[in-house]
Amino acid sequence: MGNVIVVGCGRVGSQLASMLSDNGANVYVVDVAAESFANLGRGFNGTKIQGIGFDESTLISAGVEDCTTLAAVTSSDNTNLMVAEVAKHLFGVPHVITRLFNPQHERAYLQLGLDFVCGTSLVAEQIYSKVISGHGFHLDTLGEIEILKFSLDLSTLKRKDVKVSDLERDHTVRLVAFERADGSTCSIPTKDSVLHHGDTVIAAVSNTFLRNFARFIQD
Repeated sequence: MGNVIVVGCGRVGSQLASMLSDNGANVYVVDVAAESFANLGRGFNGTKIQGIGFDESTLISAGVEDCTTLAAVTSSDNTNLMVAEVAKHLFGVPHVITRLFNPQHERAYLQLGLDFVCGTSLVAEQIYSKVISGHGFHLDTLGEIEILKFSLDLSTLKRKDVKVSDLERDHTVRLVAFERADGSTCSIPTKDSVLHHGDTVIAAVSNTFLRNFARFIQD
């Protein structure tokens, strides 16, 4: 699992950090308020860093240059987005997960290639599941099958649209639902449905073919 940074040590951040620490991760927790670290309890084995989560020097102190996963889980969407952008684009953290309060921003986050969890309940458990999965856009795991939600990337194809049957045949996946990039249509696809670059897709993908299929996931 490697080094994991959790930015925000409120109810969700402290629960997530404790879950990760209890399962062997090397966890760094960042919060601007030192008193927030009391939420971790005495059994926490990770490192506490006081500072602003999107500040470069704070993230460097938290080991961002050797970090495999960062979760931005403060109580502010704007702060979480800034943390995610700095971690992903400035430091190249492989897996960045963002807590999102406003569901109206889900499509924008997908099109930006941001992995996120939206909601106020069971957030720590959902983010923990994403960290364990080791990749973005994870919704759930059923045996050897990953359930993913992502923005479709067709930039590697000559055309900017593709039939559902072609994706399913070539990559051993099952497409469950899709929404147009402009929000005009939301539907369960048929074999003849045509998907376009930027559409939001929910799909079931075998772990065996996940790496092969990753080129269609906008990052």
